[in-house]
Amino acid sequence: MEIYTDGDTLVLNGDFDVRSTWEVRNALYEHLEGRDADVVVDLTDVTSVDVTALRVLAVATRRAIRTGHHLTLRGCGPAVRRLLHISRLAHAVDVERSAATA
Repeated sequence: MEIYTDGDTLVLNGDFDVRSTWEVRNALYEHLEGRDADVVVDLTDVTSVDVTALRVLAVATRRAIRTGHHLTLRGCGPAVRRLLHISRLAHAVDVERSAATA
C-alpha cells in the first residue's frame, strides 16, 4: 500500500485489505490531526479492498465527525460501492458522487 497526501486529500494506491489497515488507519488519524479543513480519501488507484479496510474508513469517519471534520471517499469503483452496501457500511461513510459521463 502506498499512501501520500495531496493537500487535504489522502491518496491510497494498491491493495487495501487486512494487511494494510493499520498503516492506512495510522495515516488517516495523523492526517485528521490538526486539520481545519475536511478530508478526502482518494481510492481511485486502490486495486482491491475488503470489509476490514472499509470498516477502518467507517471508524475514521466517526472520529472525523467527533472532531468537527468531514471525511469523504473519492474514486470508489463499483466493487467498493457494492461492498459498502453488502456490509451495510454505506450509511456510515460519505461517498463522493462521480460526474455523469456522456
